Amino acid sequence: MQTIPDVTNDLSFEDFKTEVLNDYKIAVVSRECSLLGRREVLTGKAKFGIFGDGKEVPQLAMAKAFQKGDWRSGYYRDQTFMMAIGALTTEQFFAGLYANTNLELEPMSAGRQMGGHFVTHSLNDNGTWKNLTEQYNSSADISPTAGQMPRLLGLAQASKIFRNVKDINTNNFSVKGNEVAWGTIGNASTSEGLFFETINAAGVLQVPMVISVWDDEYGISVHARHQTTKENISEILKGFQRNKKEKGFEILRVKGWDYPNLMETYQEAAKIAREEHVPVLIHVVELTQPQGHSTSGSHERYKNAERLEWETEHDCNTQMRQWIIESGIATNEALVDIERTAKRNVRDAKKNAWNTFLRPIKKEQLEIVNILKQVASKSANRVFISKLATDLEAIGEPTRKDILSTSRKVLRLTLGETNAETTTLGNWINNNIAKTQHSFSSHLYSETQRANIRIKEIKPTYTDDSELVDGRIIIRDNFDIIFSSHPEVLVFGEDTGKIGDVNQGLEGLQEKFGELRVADTGIREATIIGQGIGMALRGLRPIAEIQYLDYILYALQIISDDLATLHYRTKGKQKAPLIIRTRGHRLEGIWHSGSQMGGILNLVKGVHLLVPRNMTKAAGFYNTLLQGDDPAIVVECLNGYRLKEKMPSNLSAIKTPIGVVETVKEGTDITLVSYGSTLRIVEQTAKDLLALGIDAEIIDVQSLIPFDLNHDIVKSIAKTNRLMIIDEDVPGGASAYILDEILNKQNAFQYLDSAPKTLAAKSHRPAYGNDGDYFSKPSAEDIFEAIYAVMHETNPVQFPKLR
Repeated sequence: MQTIPDVTNDLSFEDFKTEVLNDYKIAVVSRECSLLGRREVLTGKAKFGIFGDGKEVPQLAMAKAFQKGDWRSGYYRDQTFMMAIGALTTEQFFAGLYANTNLELEPMSAGRQMGGHFVTHSLNDNGTWKNLTEQYNSSADISPTAGQMPRLLGLAQASKIFRNVKDINTNNFSVKGNEVAWGTIGNASTSEGLFFETINAAGVLQVPMVISVWDDEYGISVHARHQTTKENISEILKGFQRNKKEKGFEILRVKGWDYPNLMETYQEAAKIAREEHVPVLIHVVELTQPQGHSTSGSHERYKNAERLEWETEHDCNTQMRQWIIESGIATNEALVDIERTAKRNVRDAKKNAWNTFLRPIKKEQLEIVNILKQVASKSANRVFISKLATDLEAIGEPTRKDILSTSRKVLRLTLGETNAETTTLGNWINNNIAKTQHSFSSHLYSETQRANIRIKEIKPTYTDDSELVDGRIIIRDNFDIIFSSHPEVLVFGEDTGKIGDVNQGLEGLQEKFGELRVADTGIREATIIGQGIGMALRGLRPIAEIQYLDYILYALQIISDDLATLHYRTKGKQKAPLIIRTRGHRLEGIWHSGSQMGGILNLVKGVHLLVPRNMTKAAGFYNTLLQGDDPAIVVECLNGYRLKEKMPSNLSAIKTPIGVVETVKEGTDITLVSYGSTLRIVEQTAKDLLALGIDAEIIDVQSLIPFDLNHDIVKSIAKTNRLMIIDEDVPGGASAYILDEILNKQNAFQYLDSAPKTLAAKSHRPAYGNDGDYFSKPSAEDIFEAIYAVMHETNPVQFPKLR
């Protein structure tokens, strides 16, 4: 189905006719997929449908200008484009609609995303890169509107880096930075802040990006007059238009039903972006959406008769058909033949996709029904079990839920009955769940040898004359080594470049390595993360700096919806090993307290969350992460940059293990668990407790996600029989998360002689000033008294009540 000719070369009229008719065939096929897809949802075979009808012709033009090595960052209307580049077949389209979990049959997400979300595979089965310059590339779509825009910025910026930074190994990733990043977005979604943030950043950075705005005048049911000033996105963006004196965007406007002008416009846009590295916005107007927004409603409810009549007349497929006939390219009879054949092929593909999806499920249905009948023959509840088996057998199009739900209900009815048949049933259920659960839960993180948790620890070493230095010197010197030995590494953020970050952990590195590798950005956290995601998708190793942990809230949606789900939603076929560098803990004030850890860790599963207590540990984390494939957030201790640490003699070799806790002080009376700057307060308090005969064991979490993979904390509790978790997050935040991990995953209940305790900050954010901090977060006195209270409860004679 692929239709990517070299339109820059002269074609004979016969060749031209062939290309046009092939394009028309794809448009018809795509439209028929949309129409039949809606029916499949309404008949219950699929859960939800959102389709690309009405956008077919401009997507054909985009596909013509799209070259191997290029990247798409689009949204759920782009099925025609994916078909045109040969990355989506009609059977795969319907396999996605049915949520087939077989990646070979449903290569877009193996059923993990609803239909209309597209991707190409960047990785081999072992996690190594394919040659991305020899294939058409699409980053994995997400549903949140405009959420594809920040990533688009990074995909485009990678070309600029590949073109202008020396010594990077571009094999598999780039040919002289000639690749264009193509974005698509609906006109209503341009109302989102992420769109404007990306537009502004792209204009500043001057990167090869082409953004297509599909404009059908509506956002779901809401007209453009409620969405966009002047009802015209290209009109209000005129200030971004470049001129002879000022850099900016090239802005083009074209009608979405005008096939020849669309072809010309997209070729022009591609040339500008590819050769000049200038961003281009194409406003594609006068489009339609024949079936409305999605299968959840009908557009007849909100479009008047006049609009509906206009849409029928200006449907892009209809207009292309008329142009073909008027231009003498084909007769009406020839087009009818194409249409009939295309529709028949789509119907056959739909049928094949459904039968292929259903076949293994019906096989399981047959297996379990036979087992249930055997169980019934030996059970006192044979009447009830037989009915359940008969009801399951009668389902013509079963789901795996039907099968497992029934078999597990039967298992309940055999309680107290032990025989070969019930054993067979139990084993079948266990095996089926284990096999099927993997189809829905695998690849949250890398499952290859390059998984971060596989990187082995290398401890720091010291000599007798190891110098005591500020912590910032350790982190700075480690980054210096990283940039010298890894040309693909780059860092960017607010105040990151010229001044070397606000705490000078990158001091002097921009001067040494250049403005492209150590870069300042605007105040725009979401697109800082987007830059990182896009560049990581293309084989670079970006470090995106968010100045303070509090500011990560501006980017949390992108981290959560895009970065954290990427490896999972592609079932291991794309990776973005982005490192997010930030700093927090114990700073004073509502907006710089760095304590919203509980909210972060519950929204970023899929990203490692690392909380080193000092800069040596942080340096080791960066070294570890650069050896692996998983994305991570590293939270450096804000009050640790000026604290003295010994300079390791093996700085470049240090590797802090991920998912491993560290016992920093051994003890026998109580296990204290903490991390970051609070851990230092715990250490100081433990010395005071020793004076009263309380010997505490202190464990540094180091890594919140993943958490204590070796279950070392429960081993400590088995010795001390008491547990307290101290954290500066709000109650129910990180401390509650840690407690859940210890009690429910490590089964620590069996060793506890006292109720486990958590000591967190107050429910509000910290007030400003020393007193605000003292009365907002756990102080040394709070920690001391909380631990003492536990010991008082255990032995009130030895430890009389304090107050």
